[in-house]
Amino acid sequence: MRTSLLLPALLLLTAHARAEGIADQLKWNFQARTRAESRNNTFDFNSAKNSVTDDTFVLARVRLGVEWQPDAWVRIALQGQDTREAFSKRANVPLQNGAEGDDSFDLRLASIELGNPKHFTVKAGRQVLSYGDERLVGPLEWQNFSRTFDAVKLHYQAPTWWLDAFTSSVVRIRRSQFNVSDWINDAASRNQFFSGLYFSSQAIPFQTTDLYAFHLHEENAAGVSNFVTFGTRHKGDPTKLRGWDYTVELVGQVGQLSGKSLTAYAYHLEGGYNWLKTPWKPRLALEYSAGSGDSNPNDGHAHTFQNLFPTNHPPYGFMDLFSWQNMQNVALRLAANPTAKTKTTLDFHSFWLTTTGDAWYRANGTTTVRPVSPNANSHAGCELDLTVSTKLTPHLDLLLGYSHFFAGAYLAATGPSDDADFGYCMLTLNY
Repeated sequence: MRTSLLLPALLLLTAHARAEGIADQLKWNFQARTRAESRNNTFDFNSAKNSVTDDTFVLARVRLGVEWQPDAWVRIALQGQDTREAFSKRANVPLQNGAEGDDSFDLRLASIELGNPKHFTVKAGRQVLSYGDERLVGPLEWQNFSRTFDAVKLHYQAPTWWLDAFTSSVVRIRRSQFNVSDWINDAASRNQFFSGLYFSSQAIPFQTTDLYAFHLHEENAAGVSNFVTFGTRHKGDPTKLRGWDYTVELVGQVGQLSGKSLTAYAYHLEGGYNWLKTPWKPRLALEYSAGSGDSNPNDGHAHTFQNLFPTNHPPYGFMDLFSWQNMQNVALRLAANPTAKTKTTLDFHSFWLTTTGDAWYRANGTTTVRPVSPNANSHAGCELDLTVSTKLTPHLDLLLGYSHFFAGAYLAATGPSDDADFGYCMLTLNY
């Protein structure tokens, strides 16, 4: 049904453009992505059990879109997306048992933007929201169906700074149904609305300085959530600091979470050095990230940091075992470019729970690894990630990766504690 609606819409837009003699104003885009994954013990850390999540499978994604700019101050974007999971033991239902699942051809983007991008624009419709390093708001492109929002966004651009103001609702994936947000779902009981202000400045020549405030409203059976996330990010430019770079991001939260009073925090500290004048341009960096947890869930107060809508795949290990809540992560990163078209990375992470009175939260921020065990050791384990990415042709990219998780004392104290492995190969074709 959705395919029969979206494909004719694209064809009608093309026919109209031809009829008006403006076909040259249409810019088509196409992406085909295939990723083979092999996972072992990444969910239960138990080699004695052959779980449905211990599997090798294939994920496929196809996107077809068009952009139309009939005038300098008008931009229209439309994109459909089809995602599939094949050869897996688990059901192909999105988000069940960690599945990416099947989501037949659906509307990913549909927006109109009015104004001058060099000064002021208004963008309305289904769109991507991405801010900073995407630790709080991002499209999560690693996930097969990714993330978009039904939103209205105002953007003001000045020579050395810009400001966004938006209100939105995240689009929910619904297998075999049209994907909708709470904005356009009359049956929604969640009534989720996400709004924010994001200010970014380059007034300091050697760094980007960001200030932001986000508000989330959501209703569920446990109660109403209304809280504000406010923070700042400072990111140094290695080309202006003789190879050195740094990132400092400090975040706080106050309000109400499921009927409880919420106060929480998170922060990220990072420093690195780039050998910009050597052939491989290596970078060595040390990071520390932390998110607060709740040591007493029964006192009527919540202290677990809420990770909002992040892209958690790169910052906290490629196995997606952690989110920016109730965690502490020390990471050592090494990256190099052996050729102009090839990049390699080697990352080592060590993870602790901020408090064992709270849960270990996976990358989605809701699924937990084990039941809460207040008396357990807080060290969750260590992760080693190796990736190689290269551009095979101007339109075809290859990504290879392998990760190993060394189970820590927390897992040993709470159940099976076998190491876990994750390997993948991804091809992406873009036009």
